Amino acid sequence: MSTGVPPSRPPASGEDSVPILPLRNSVLFPMSVVPINVGRPRSVRLVEDLLGRDRALVGVISQRTPETDEPTFKELYSVGTIARVVKVIRLGPSNYSVVLNGLGRFRVKNLVSLEPYMRAKIERIPESLVRDVELDALGTGLREATREVLALMPNLPRDTAGILDNVREPGALADLIASNFPQAQASVGDKQEILEAFDVKARVRLVLAMVGRQLEVLRVKKEISSMVQEEMGKSQREYILRQQMKNIREELGEAGEDDEIEELRERVRRAKVPQEVEKVVKKQLGRMRSMAQQSAEYNVTRTYVEWIADLPWSKTTVDRISVQDVRRCLDEDHLGLEKVKKRIVEYAAIRQLRTDKKGPILLFIGPPGVGKTSLGRSIARAMGRNYERIALGGVRDEAEIRGHRRTYVGALPGRILQALKKAGTKNPVLVLDEVDKMGVDMRGDPAAALLEVLDPEQNSTFQDHYLDLPFDLSQVMFLATANNRDTIPPALIDRMEVIEVPGYTRADKLGIAREFLVPKQLSTHGLTDERLEFTEPGIATLVDHYTREAGVRSLEREIAAVCRATAVKLAEGGVDIHEVVTPEHVEKVLGPHKHRPENAERDLGPGVATGLAWTPTGGQILFIEATKMPGKGNIVLTGNMRNVMQESATTAVSFVRSKADKLHLDPEWLRNIDLHLHVPQHGTPKDGPSAGVTMFTAVCSLLLGCPVRSDIAMTGEISLRGRVMPVGGIKEKLLAAHRAGIKHVLIPGKNRRDLDDVPQDILDEMKVTLVNSMEEILPIVLQPPTQSSVPSVAPQEAL
Repeated sequence: MSTGVPPSRPPASGEDSVPILPLRNSVLFPMSVVPINVGRPRSVRLVEDLLGRDRALVGVISQRTPETDEPTFKELYSVGTIARVVKVIRLGPSNYSVVLNGLGRFRVKNLVSLEPYMRAKIERIPESLVRDVELDALGTGLREATREVLALMPNLPRDTAGILDNVREPGALADLIASNFPQAQASVGDKQEILEAFDVKARVRLVLAMVGRQLEVLRVKKEISSMVQEEMGKSQREYILRQQMKNIREELGEAGEDDEIEELRERVRRAKVPQEVEKVVKKQLGRMRSMAQQSAEYNVTRTYVEWIADLPWSKTTVDRISVQDVRRCLDEDHLGLEKVKKRIVEYAAIRQLRTDKKGPILLFIGPPGVGKTSLGRSIARAMGRNYERIALGGVRDEAEIRGHRRTYVGALPGRILQALKKAGTKNPVLVLDEVDKMGVDMRGDPAAALLEVLDPEQNSTFQDHYLDLPFDLSQVMFLATANNRDTIPPALIDRMEVIEVPGYTRADKLGIAREFLVPKQLSTHGLTDERLEFTEPGIATLVDHYTREAGVRSLEREIAAVCRATAVKLAEGGVDIHEVVTPEHVEKVLGPHKHRPENAERDLGPGVATGLAWTPTGGQILFIEATKMPGKGNIVLTGNMRNVMQESATTAVSFVRSKADKLHLDPEWLRNIDLHLHVPQHGTPKDGPSAGVTMFTAVCSLLLGCPVRSDIAMTGEISLRGRVMPVGGIKEKLLAAHRAGIKHVLIPGKNRRDLDDVPQDILDEMKVTLVNSMEEILPIVLQPPTQSSVPSVAPQEAL
């Protein structure tokens, strides 16, 4: 703030030495009379020295910072007001009330003394009395604006309105208005700037701007107050009318019905439903008033309104979308699945950056028990959203998604709105579980009903048949899970982004059992580590010999069985029981091993080859058996093989027949025999082209009398030209081979890129050979022929 005198200021009219009274939190203006409380030592000495003097003068200067108790001249402004002491009232031993009358402005010229009180030589600043048209216009504008402020500002002194007409000089009018402005509307700095404005026009403009700002604030406050009063008046009027209606119904004996309707009305009001929904509710409540409370239609309408009141039309949770939190939650809840976690973190990053809160709908596809559903729960926990799961397995009715019409008896909304009601917010995480297991019958296609639910461009106005009102699903985060991609309708899967969730490796299972499953089952069965201690070899035995799956559900059941055995001993009175889960303890509790490394232990005779297959529950090994018998050239295929697999078998036999000379076989070798190809496990349907390489190997092994190596497995589609074609599910097949103890795997050369998805520890323990033609296979997989084999040909000479 400038304290200098403008060039156009009036000339000084002499110098005087006066005592200085510092003032904090206020500014004294000329022509104003104000009482001031004095209690600081220097100020008290000044007042006591002036006692008994008539018409004593004192210079009043405001402090720059009010916190200073004993200020020096540096902490005071250089411009103040010369005032006459009108009256001194003693309030206490060292406390006075002094009434001061401001006379005019001054500037401090020289400092005289600081003790016993402040004293300085000053220069009086005379007031300019020159008038012109512009100054008169400014004064008139200031007077009118102040009148408007007085009309809107009741806390301003009312006698000011009468004084406005009596003060004719614009400069004095500006001082009067500034001195009466409350501290809340004008700070000490603002008032000091007005005091230092020696030019009258500049001073009037400053005060006019201050009054104008306050006038705008008061006008806005008045508008807000009017709106509030209008709303309160409407509410009070409705309240009075409802009380009158309540009294009338009490007289008619219908008070209970009215209470129920009013309760429903209040619940809908608290739900903050959209205006369109509010109109429907009012209509339904009006109908309820004219119905008998015992009627069926009354109960149907009441249930309908209750559903509307219970849905979260406006309730949301604040998203805590943080990439670090999502990554931490996923690492805490899941072991492994690094690529899946990476994609979910990317998904969270997009949600964090996009303001429209829209994003892809994720579909987790993988075998059972690998944590697809719990991934959704982890995402919800990381984002701070509520979580609900919708089980769609076995759903065949479209009404399960969209709800039933209210005309049906026992009609209810669909599972989507039911889940939102349970979640309590309109932006939860909803997991659509097992979307691949929905069926179709005469009641409609539930997968088709999901198309609108999962389309971000349509679900903002989703209409349930029961509700028959639009509900906004755009803020819901949908996640879906499935085991088999092939059974999901293409239109539905097109709306989702597929994330493959692979099975766990042996190392993953050991880590999951140690970190998650064992502590969980110990707690579930009321045990501690002191009672039952799981060792690494014991857990490894459970993984290797009692489970063979892509997930960990069977492993958790076996761990629970071990815990139950100890729990029974404790319940029977065992006090000092401390059992250690070793391989021997596991076998004692669970019995003989359920699974053995078949390929490593069994001797595969000629005609048996080990293949790899993909299933919705993960990969598995597949044995192809071939045998021959006297006959007429028939080819028999058994083992519940479907069309594609049967064609692969025919292709394998045809290729062997076409290469009989290179295999040292009789060109008419099939004329006098019947060839039988069999795949064990008749109860499981089998299909797909990936067993072609294995069937070719089994037939060649049989005809050449050369056993196939027991530690090798293979997969690949074959062609009549002898090419090995790429197949799918390489990662799952290699994981299955690793679980079965296979040490060497043959895959098509064009599947090289699929090895990037296989964990490195699996590749380190297993040899993977890439083959492009069928001529490369036999030298790798066949062992030397047995003594009784005919013809006798070394494997490396074949083809």
